[in-house]
Amino acid sequence: MMVSSTDYVIGESHGFHDGAISVLKTDGSVYFAEHSERRSGIKHDPDQYLHGCFVGPLGHARSAFYEKPRIRQVRQWIAGEKVRPKAYGYDAYIDHHWAHAAASYYTRPWPVIEPVCVVIDAIGEFDTASIWYKKKKVWSMKYPTSLGLFFSAVTQSIGLQPNRDEHLTMALAATQQPYDKQLTKYMSELVTTNLHKGLPEEDITFGRSRGLMAATAQQVLETEILKIMAIARKYSAHLCYGGGVALNCVANSKVHELFDDTWIFPNPGDAGAAFGAAAAYLDKHIPMMHNFWGMNIIGEPNPKEIAKHILKHGIAGIANGRGEYGPRALGNRSLVCDPRGEVPQKVYTIKQRAPYSPLAPAILVEHFDEYFTGPQSAYMSYVCKTKNSDHMPMISHIDGSARVQVVKPDSPSILRKVLEEWYNLTACPILINTSLNPKGNPVVNIRKAADSFGEKVGIKIY
Repeated sequence: MMVSSTDYVIGESHGFHDGAISVLKTDGSVYFAEHSERRSGIKHDPDQYLHGCFVGPLGHARSAFYEKPRIRQVRQWIAGEKVRPKAYGYDAYIDHHWAHAAASYYTRPWPVIEPVCVVIDAIGEFDTASIWYKKKKVWSMKYPTSLGLFFSAVTQSIGLQPNRDEHLTMALAATQQPYDKQLTKYMSELVTTNLHKGLPEEDITFGRSRGLMAATAQQVLETEILKIMAIARKYSAHLCYGGGVALNCVANSKVHELFDDTWIFPNPGDAGAAFGAAAAYLDKHIPMMHNFWGMNIIGEPNPKEIAKHILKHGIAGIANGRGEYGPRALGNRSLVCDPRGEVPQKVYTIKQRAPYSPLAPAILVEHFDEYFTGPQSAYMSYVCKTKNSDHMPMISHIDGSARVQVVKPDSPSILRKVLEEWYNLTACPILINTSLNPKGNPVVNIRKAADSFGEKVGIKIY
């Protein structure tokens, strides 16, 4: 049957970092969504490779871009940045922060309730934080004041890579207390300065430890986020939250306490804004049961066999079904291992993972309360406090927290059935889940890459 040109809306993000494409059907279902890096093999690839794959075959499907390039160019010119060229050929150009907000707004699990939307990132066209209510912007923070740029600048100052390693800064923050009042005051003032090129050369951070720097930055970030959320709370008790800063799951847990309910789209950064651009153009609620929308690796692995393999060898890989749309592996492109004892230490070696970077536990949702306290998320959006986990030391961070993935009975991922078989074998409802990729590379996207990775590290991939 011929496809009508109005049956699909394509959303795209590219040109800066984390290029992506999303294809929505006009009935509100998701046809496809994927990061550019999964195709190119280049981590955080800013380019776009799939435009022609859909624009041609889908006829004249409507298309939307994740920012307004002309306004962004003006800001770049004013700021003395390199001016990126305009993206051409789209039917609509969506305000960057509304693209972020729309991704969570249109997928929220309570469609009849009007939420407040908050977006916090490095920078949009001019906005660096914004509040939206009834699809209208009611408050904003303007460049150069930027929480996202601030946290990236600190990330760079402690020897990590900005726009990539902010999660490591967040993890490192748990290793120390932010006791230095002078440093806290200095960092609080930095938020309002232009940090596009990093911290000032004359800064006072010389001699401070990396852990103290990270802990202070995390404290300042959380303080400033909660100020914005206090404003947002006046509009609604239900929050939709997006932007790259919404990947900070430690701060998210504190935000969650301010609202009756919180929804964070599982791909809140710029790649997810491709989805938001399409959703904003479609202007229709999109029921969201999962985010397995990418390339399909077709196979029929046996969950019981996988569970038995983990019991015997401690670890196994899963590359099956459609890939996750977002930065976190949730069971279809995962390394899963026995959380008990020291077996997970092998994962740190395989992935060359920093010792302060915790591993995430995936748990059968019905057993969550036995091991954790805190907000539940199927997408690892929050941290929880651990309990009854002394025999599983690797699931808990140094501060007793864990970035937990709850796996529900209706999950389409094979991970649910693997966990059920694992529980039948061991009475343990938890497996450690981390992404199936070598350090510095994107998550594997095709069977050949999965098998190659497995052979290189000596792990069976199902």
